[in-house]
Amino acid sequence: MTAATTAPGEGKYLPLAQCATTVLMVRPAAFGANPETAATNAFQSSQVVTPEEQAQALREFDQLAAGLDRAGVGVLVVQDDAQPPRPDAVFPNNWLSLHHDGTAVLYPMLSPLRRRERRRDVLKAIEERGFGVRRVLDLSGWESSDVFLEGTGSIVFDHRDRVAYACLSPRTNPRPLDQLVGELGYQPFTFRAIGPAGEDVYHSNVLMCVGETFAALCCEAVTDPVERRTLRERLLTGGRELIEIDRNQMNAFAGNMLALATISGGRIVAISTSAWDSLDAHQRRGLERHGVMVIAAVPTIERFGGGSVRCTLAEIFLPRNAAGPAPSSS
Repeated sequence: MTAATTAPGEGKYLPLAQCATTVLMVRPAAFGANPETAATNAFQSSQVVTPEEQAQALREFDQLAAGLDRAGVGVLVVQDDAQPPRPDAVFPNNWLSLHHDGTAVLYPMLSPLRRRERRRDVLKAIEERGFGVRRVLDLSGWESSDVFLEGTGSIVFDHRDRVAYACLSPRTNPRPLDQLVGELGYQPFTFRAIGPAGEDVYHSNVLMCVGETFAALCCEAVTDPVERRTLRERLLTGGRELIEIDRNQMNAFAGNMLALATISGGRIVAISTSAWDSLDAHQRRGLERHGVMVIAAVPTIERFGGGSVRCTLAEIFLPRNAAGPAPSSS
């Protein structure tokens, strides 16, 4: 079922796709472990990245992009600049989201190093591929108040039912979230979850994923029983199959998967090798009911970046300009 909803600023109803057919990826020029994010990301190593490991991260990136392209997903690759260094440039979904009504959202980032990733030339590259950016919603001003909201790391969007799920943490504050959902016409759903060392889970997309016909969730990370029950019930609304993962699987990035659609109308699920290997046979069969698996080995990116496959992908839901070129890898 597709929800019919009013787009902000428009008097008509638009059906919203849950799964994008095109993704933005940023090929890193200075991949490394960001010391400014290590304190809030228990998944990240703080060791210095060697030149060999940087080269391996690039190979992992290229193989993921090629795998998505072969599967039929449109892939728009933008090359990062070497200066100034952006160690987390491979994760564009944290500073940018691109919506069905033509809105591009720029987000407030906790790490000053990560604020360098917000590049208007990336928006220009997206427009040159034939997508229409009708407005830019810049939330970065919240940084002056030490208030943060890190894109589709902080928010897992249910576009079909217009819900914005957000696990509250130092990187996910309800104040900019309220501004965002008011602009986009979504309802917020906030909760808390606890990570492997008793800390707040830093990003929502570590523990959950919402596709068209399924959702995945680490229920045991949501320690409040009322929040856990309400969240499960909300995800089950509308007939989605709920695939539950445990803490160990969450720590292996099993929640950091992304449901996508192919340009020809098929469905895929993009997931890392470490995440896939952590799942049991029943969970794997559950995911396979909802699409073809694109499984990518990204251990270097996971180890030093603290994020996995989903974090490398910024979905492009923007409308197409009439004469725009077709998406492809570049």
